[in-house]
Parts: sequence; structure tokens; C-alpha cells
Amino acid sequence: MKTDTLPVSPKTAILPARAWFVVALLCVVGCLNYLDRIMITTMRDSIKAAIPMTDAQFGLLTAVFLWVYGFLSPYAGFLADRFNRSRVIIGSLFVWSLVTWLTSHATTFEELLATRALMGVSEACYIPAAMALIVDYHRGATRSLATGIHIAGIMVGQSLGFLGGMIAENRDWSAAFSVFGLVGILYAVVLAFFLRDAPKSAETKTVVSKPAETVRFGEAVRILFSKPAFSILLLFWALLGVVGWLIVGWLPTFYQEQFNLSQSQAGQYATGYFHTAALVGVLTGGALTDRISRNNPRGRILVPAIALCIAAPAIFLASTTAILPVAIVGFIFYAFTRVFSDTNMMPILCLIADERYRATGYGILNLGSCIVGGLGLYAGGVLRDAQVSFSQLFQVAAVLLLICSALLFLLKSQTTLKSDV
Repeated sequence: MKTDTLPVSPKTAILPARAWFVVALLCVVGCLNYLDRIMITTMRDSIKAAIPMTDAQFGLLTAVFLWVYGFLSPYAGFLADRFNRSRVIIGSLFVWSLVTWLTSHATTFEELLATRALMGVSEACYIPAAMALIVDYHRGATRSLATGIHIAGIMVGQSLGFLGGMIAENRDWSAAFSVFGLVGILYAVVLAFFLRDAPKSAETKTVVSKPAETVRFGEAVRILFSKPAFSILLLFWALLGVVGWLIVGWLPTFYQEQFNLSQSQAGQYATGYFHTAALVGVLTGGALTDRISRNNPRGRILVPAIALCIAAPAIFLASTTAILPVAIVGFIFYAFTRVFSDTNMMPILCLIADERYRATGYGILNLGSCIVGGLGLYAGGVLRDAQVSFSQLFQVAAVLLLICSALLFLLKSQTTLKSDV
């Protein structure tokens, strides 16, 4: 069987200057990225009072963002490969922050829908470029931790989404969009002075002498899919997206129905404990993976594969027990171990993809996760209408986690060793 070549991670790595400074800068951007996109979901009543709309229309505000974001992610990633990564990041932040500010001036549903679509366009350019820039700076023993810290910043943005609802209640729904839009615009100006692309490695300088002539979208897609390992990784990320969307989307309702909890109690168990465990997980998973990969270059694949073998029985136990504390602990274990895959996704992609097409590859993975994950979330609702219990749905999720783990072990078997880049 033909195998792809796996980089050998050095035990020690000399980081370029500003490597951790860049991660710190991007943590703030990642926080704003998710805060700006998610806070609209926390001010439903305030927006509907100001701009009359149905619940279906309100749901469409989030759906149109996800659709645009997902479908544009591959080409948005290509822009970061084709041009300057740091300029793409700064431009993305500036435009989506401007759109966030413009959202505060929307007076009709159509205007609000248009701003959400525009936000999907501008935000799609950020994640692939940011992940690629981080691994450009962190080429060895700090790669997984660096990406994990950035994901932690994103999680902080998710958890701060409540600020939108709080500001809407105390002032006006548009105030939050106005404030955070201006904050993003100002921060984009700050980044213009401090954010720079990483210096090219010796191998990159030798192999990629004319990037403008060699980096083309169609060629990037062809080369990425020419390796079986990339298709395996895409399937893995898509299935993991199904599990992630299914559990995050329906966990509060599961707690309510399974244990007869109030909405506030269910929300606390489904978000407070859950996201705290996930935040600790991305940092722990990153540090652990970097440590193991110093001596075992396949550690970036093995660590998340083993973690999913822990997450699967945790989900199964949590979904079948009648004891609330057991369910809480089970979902905490799932949240903690499942994100080991998140912090290692770009590092794993670096093991199998040409360095010229990393951002494009991550954009394609984003597309697969958004489409399949969204369909999985919708399918969960359809199955619920057909009287399928949440316990059964989450048991299916546990099986999918085991399949994801098996795909990572298969990915490991598809690789051999080469020098790190």
C-alpha cells in the first residue's frame, strides 16, 4: 500500500522571533471572531421586538451565516496560501468588524440577513489563515499547544456570547454590535503594526521559489486529494462535526427531559461545566501531544485517537444512566477528550499536506465539517420528531466517535517518516 510521508518532529525546536506573541495576538482575534458571530443568538427577544420576524426567519440568520461560511472556506483558505497570511487575517478582521458595526444599523429583516451573509464571507477568511500562520511559526515541539491556545481564545469568545443578550436587555440590541464592531476595527489597526508572516523555512525557500506561479486553487485541491490520507482526514473531521453539533445542539434538552431539570439548570450543566472542561482539554491536549511527539512523531495522530476511545464510552455511559452526577461526569470527560482532536487538526494536516496548501486544506476540512455537521444537527431534529430518544441519538454519537478513532489509526498506517517542516 502506498503511504504518505510523515514528518519527524524534532525533540527541540528553535522558534522564530515573536512566535508566542503571534499566538497571543490571534487569541484576541479568535475571541472576537466567535463573539461577533454568536452573540446574535443570545438576544432573540430583543431583536424580534425591534424587527418583527418569525422564528424560522430568526433561525435563518444563523443558518445563512453557516452556509456562506462553509462554502467559502476552501477558497478563503486558498487566499491565505496564495497571498500574505497576516494581511488576509487583518483584512478579514477589519471587514467582519465593519459588518458587525453595520449590523447595528439594520432596520429590516432583509438588511439583517444581508449583514449575516456578509459576515460569513469575511469570517471565512480568518480561521484557515490563522491556523496556517500559527503552524508556520511553530514547526516543532510547540505546534499542538500553540494551536490549542488559539482554540482556547475562540472558546472564550463562545463563552462571552452572553454579553450580547445582557447589553441588549440593559440598553438596545444594536449597542453590542456597535461596540464590538468598533473594537474589532481598532484592533485590526493594531494588528497592522505588529502581525507579520513567519520567516520561510530553508526547505520552503528551496521548494517554493515562485509561489505566485505554483499556488493555484484548482491545483491545490487536486494535490490535496491526490493523497488518500487527506480524504481520510476529511471524512474524520466531517463525522466528528456530526457528533459535535449533535451534542452541543441537543445536550440542554437531553438534561431537561432525562432528569426533569429546569431550563436554567440544564443550561448550566450543558454549557458551564461542558465548556470549562473543553477549555482545559485543548490546553492539556496540546501540551501532552507536544511532549509525546518529541519522541514519537506519530503522537499528533495517536493522542487524539486514544482520546476518542475514552470519549466514546463516556458518552455512552452518560446517555444511558439515570443518575445525574454520572451523566455530568460522562459529558465532562467527553468535552475534555474530544477537543484533543481540535488542537491537533492543523498539526495533523501539516503531516500529510504540502506546506503551500495548508490553509486551503483546512478550508476544505471546514467546509466538510459545516455541511455534514449541520445536516447531522438537522437529522437529530428529524429523528426526535420520529420519537427517537436522545439516549439513542447519543449512543449513535458514541459509535461515530469510535469510527473517528479508527480513521485516525488508519491515517497513521498511511504514513512514513521524513524531515519536519
